[in-house]
Amino acid sequence: MKYGMELAVAALILVFAAVFLFQDAAIRASGEEAWGGADGAAADLIEASGYEPWAKPFWEPPSGEIESLLFALQAAIGAVIIGYIFGYWRASRKTA
Repeated sequence: MKYGMELAVAALILVFAAVFLFQDAAIRASGEEAWGGADGAAADLIEASGYEPWAKPFWEPPSGEIESLLFALQAAIGAVIIGYIFGYWRASRKTA
């Protein structure tokens, strides 16, 4: 079979996607937040303890979408820098 490995990988991706979609639908039906992380739980615990922050950020993004955009931009810049370093490293190994 010429494309056996590709078919196995595609089937594995479909199985994982189905599991995640099913689990997401089950969580949403129960009324809980889907895929809530530890950050939210930790923030709730800290606020419940009565802690008040002593410093304020000098600028807050106007919306969550802008915050997500800035985070994605930061990740993309980091990926470009890391990719450049690995590419430079690999090219220098080929010439040596």
